[in-house]
Amino acid sequence: MSRYLKRSHIAFLHDVFMAAVSFPLALYLRVGPVLPYYPLDNMMLATGVFAIVGGAIFWLLGLYRGVWRYASLGDLARIARAVTISIAILFAFLFLTTRLDWLPRSTPIIQWFVLMALLGGPRLIYRMVKDRSVSYGLIRQGGHRVPVLVIGAGDEAESFIRETRRSGETPFEVVGLVSISDGRVGRHIHGVKVHDTVDRLDEVLRKIATRKNAVRPQKLILTGDALRHEDIGRWVEIADQNGMALARLPKISDLREGIADPLQIRPVAIEDLLGRPQARLDRERVRHMIAGRRVLITGAGGSIGSELVRQIASYGPAHLVLFDAGEYNLYAIDMEMAEKFPDLSRESLLGDVRDRLRIDQVFDRTRPEIVFHAAAYKHVPLVEHNPNEGILTNTLGTRNIAEACRAAGVETMVLISTDKAVNPANVMGASKRLAECYCQALETLPVGQRGPTRFVTVRFGNVLGSTGSVVPLFRRQLEEGGPLTVTHEGITRYFMTIAEAVELVLQAAQMGRDGVTEGGKIFVLDMGRPVKIIDLARQMILLAGLRPGKDIDIRVTGLRPGEKLYEELFHDSEPPEATETDGVMLASPRVVDYALIAKVFDELADSASQRDTVRTLELVSRLVPEFQSPEFGVNSIFAARQHQDHDTGIVQKGTALP
Repeated sequence: MSRYLKRSHIAFLHDVFMAAVSFPLALYLRVGPVLPYYPLDNMMLATGVFAIVGGAIFWLLGLYRGVWRYASLGDLARIARAVTISIAILFAFLFLTTRLDWLPRSTPIIQWFVLMALLGGPRLIYRMVKDRSVSYGLIRQGGHRVPVLVIGAGDEAESFIRETRRSGETPFEVVGLVSISDGRVGRHIHGVKVHDTVDRLDEVLRKIATRKNAVRPQKLILTGDALRHEDIGRWVEIADQNGMALARLPKISDLREGIADPLQIRPVAIEDLLGRPQARLDRERVRHMIAGRRVLITGAGGSIGSELVRQIASYGPAHLVLFDAGEYNLYAIDMEMAEKFPDLSRESLLGDVRDRLRIDQVFDRTRPEIVFHAAAYKHVPLVEHNPNEGILTNTLGTRNIAEACRAAGVETMVLISTDKAVNPANVMGASKRLAECYCQALETLPVGQRGPTRFVTVRFGNVLGSTGSVVPLFRRQLEEGGPLTVTHEGITRYFMTIAEAVELVLQAAQMGRDGVTEGGKIFVLDMGRPVKIIDLARQMILLAGLRPGKDIDIRVTGLRPGEKLYEELFHDSEPPEATETDGVMLASPRVVDYALIAKVFDELADSASQRDTVRTLELVSRLVPEFQSPEFGVNSIFAARQHQDHDTGIVQKGTALP
């Protein structure tokens, strides 16, 4: 017999004994000295029956799965439920056998309180004794713990304080709390004072530093609520000014699910600083859309594509098709799926979205019902210097996928677009705007011409950690000792984590499938507030434990070809509309007639295939009139024609194209 079973049996016998004692004790408390005059047979029957019934109920309701050392309100609730059921059964039995003529009617109420005290009291006393012994042991250890100040005074902070008091292995001692709101200011949690609110963090640290005999915190620890606060970037600098390291607690959801240790604090990442309140998502509706259906993802090896693969796989599709032109990236995500979802029906297919024959073969073979089109060239300077390649992949590749969906009767096609498609100042943005236009035009066709396919477009900004993103660049530059390069002091960008962006894409896809995008409307993800890139660089240096301008320099290099100072999510002619999902908005469309766009796309395919750069850009500017090069503008196309190298299609230096 294991140690666990021995202890649980002892606890069980204790509770059965207390159950047996509770009935005569409750009756005595009710009638007092006249108890000996009550029928002995009835009292013995009631005591014996209740001991048996109580023992059975206690065991069935799992009172012995918990550990007395960690007795909590949850354990007390289970005890209350077990006591209530047991007493109800006892008095139902006594009513049927003795009609209760001999028993005062208040006895069951008194017995309920008596038994709750007899069962809960020993558990509470045991925990108090254990906690006190641990606390005494910690005191004897002396000053080996790091004093910390916690931002947040909610459940996570309470759990962290409780665990630091209970565990002899934690290196931390919470010396103060700072609340997000003013509701708990001046109060105490497990003896730790809530000093003030976060907007007075500077003042709190100054008071602690000047107070006699006060323990000065060496680390600033953020709770989940603090991580969603808009001033988190300022706290990074305050921590640095006060010589404090910065860390965060695990999420409360991870604590409740048992996948994180309350004492396992982690470094604050740049993703934490850019987070926002989590949108309320209806994952069951997404599951209903995905489960049991055949799903194809283009660009499956890319940043967004691979996250689409991960999340869609978790919803149980009937078959998952991974399509990508990059061999290694496709191999990597395929191996990940083999490890995480070994039973999932899937296949990984190499191919280029430019190749219509290959696409038709893939659609004929896999028969997808839902298609997520994430394949694209996204690096602005590279596409700017290779405009025909950008158009062939981003624009004409989208046409190939859309027409294949239309021909195959796919239920829903989801185009992943970008904020650079709004008032595009570069070829990449213009190529994605043309892709949007094509899908919008198809969505506005009558069902008889369009077929059953819904064409859904989702537009959003930068995602953290994606290929070509500034964050991986800064990390690499930090590892190399700097400097961190910023193209302009005033440049700003929207940011979102990849996981959050894909969750919202799936939510938008579900709404688009239900016809929300009727008329060619575009979904736009709420990216929060734009972030200055130079501030991002400073914060990453600080999080690395270094100082900007001293340990690591920040160098301004100048705007690159096609780069804008700021991005926009909506065009002036696209008034935003709210949707039923937080974080997802709608842009009213500027729709191009399908017959016109189809004709121009045929011309575009001819010029881009022949690498006729000037003609390609003329056609792009015809469909996207706001497309302008930041240096020369559309009028310089004709000047560029004179310098074009007809063998390669590359425009000579000094004649940048829109």
